[in-house]
Formats: sequence, structure tokens, C-alpha cells
Amino acid sequence: MRKGFYVVVFICVGMLFFSTGCTDKKPVASDTTDVVKPDTDTTALDTLEEIMEETPIPKAADELFDDFIYNFLGNRKFQKSRIMWPLSTTSAAGTKLVQAKQWKQESLFLPQSYYTLILDSRKELKLSKDTSVSHVVVEQIRLEEQLVKSFHFDRREGQWKLTKVSTTSVGQNRNASFLTFYDKFSTDSAFQAESLAESIAFSGPDPDDEYKDLHTNITPDDWWYYGPTDLPQGVIYNIIYGEKAAVGKKKYFLLRGIANGQEMEMTFQRVGEDWKLTGVVE
Repeated sequence: MRKGFYVVVFICVGMLFFSTGCTDKKPVASDTTDVVKPDTDTTALDTLEEIMEETPIPKAADELFDDFIYNFLGNRKFQKSRIMWPLSTTSAAGTKLVQAKQWKQESLFLPQSYYTLILDSRKELKLSKDTSVSHVVVEQIRLEEQLVKSFHFDRREGQWKLTKVSTTSVGQNRNASFLTFYDKFSTDSAFQAESLAESIAFSGPDPDDEYKDLHTNITPDDWWYYGPTDLPQGVIYNIIYGEKAAVGKKKYFLLRGIANGQEMEMTFQRVGEDWKLTGVVE
């Protein structure tokens, strides 16, 4: 059973956000239940940045946002060149304009080697491959602080640029109900047990045979044997491609590895005022 998730930074020269150059790498598994936090190994991150800054930015990087954002986060010089100065930043304290000399590089989810997505429909996944998308918002969701820092990107004259940063409360977010639920689901084992559906569709590695996959339904009693035990806590991310449709009663919570092809999907269904976990795909 894959009890750990992505806890290392994968370094591949010239790789793009979803490059397959490192797909033979396996995620390092952990049998602990520690909180998943960004990798704080600054040496590894500095090495990654050095490699990226020495690697020419491909012209195709502006076609898909996923390719652009990887270069934007990992290349300091490229990042500064793709920000609309002065940058408008808005929070509860008001709006201010940030000049280039005041800017500190944003690495967001890059150091932790994975990121998360919160979707209302699987159809939204297609938008990440849609070259006609011209507006994307990357949300840094700070659950402990109950804040969402949103980075707004727009494609202008064929180039993606950061055009605005805004910070709001979790309560103002379109996923407010789910985020409040997930914060407790990922940190409170008793609450997590109460939030499991009577039958959970499971697809993933067989705990008793690492070479075999299972496609079955499990009960809450089986969850601790089959399910992941190291869900991200504290700070998670979300990427919104284009304009979102109305908020639904189902959420797909995805964990995606950067450049290694690994992915886990959890499905939650709104039942009355509560959210229930109904499916897992590892």
C-alpha cells in the first residue's frame, strides 16, 4: 500500500511541468503519519533553480499554462520578466502596488514536488490542455491561517503574465465549505472516520501484492488498511483554469506529482450539510 506521497524534489534538466523525463522515478514511501509539508532542503531547491536558470525557456512554454508555471516558479529571472509591474496586491489591509525591486521570488508548490487540485467535475481536467484558456488563478490555501492567496495569470500578446495577487479569507472562497471540511478531515482521525461513506470505491495497489492493482469497494473498517495516511495539511493549492461553473455537490481532490506522473484522486460527495468520501484512485 502506498502510505506515503511525494516528499522529494525531482530534478531533470530541461523538463517541463508534466515532462515524462522522470517517469521511471518512484515516489519515496513513508510509513509515518507525519504532516506533509513542503521540502525545506534549500540546497536541493537552489540546485533546481540553477539548472532551470541555465536552461533556455522553450517557445512552447506559453502554449499551456502548466508548462509556463513550472518555468515561472523555478526561474528567478524569468519570473520577474513575466510580472506586470507595478503589481497590484489586494488584502484586507487594502490595495498596494509592488515594484520589481520589492519582489521576492515565489516558489509556491515547487519545493514540495507535488500540488493539489479541487475540481467540481473531471471535465475540468481537459482545460489544463486547452490552449485557448487565457486566464488562470493559482490559489495558495493556508488552512491554519484561514487565508487564500490567489495569483492571477493572464495570457497577453501570446505570453503568460502574473497580473494581480489577492488575499482573502477561506470563508470568501467558492470552495469554502469543502475547505473547512478538508482541514478537519486531514487532521482529525475521529472526524475522518465519521466522514467515510458506507461503501468507498477503491482503485489502487493491493496491500498484499505490490505487483497487483485492486478495483473494489471497501468499507470504513477497511479504510485504515487501504487508504492514504499522509494527506497534505496546513497549506494546499488549487489551480483554476478559465472561468469556473457553478459549485456542485461533488468534489474531486487530486494530488499530482511534479514531472513524475504520479497521481491520487479522492472523490467527496455533499450529503445534506456534510461531505463524505466516496471514492479513491491511487
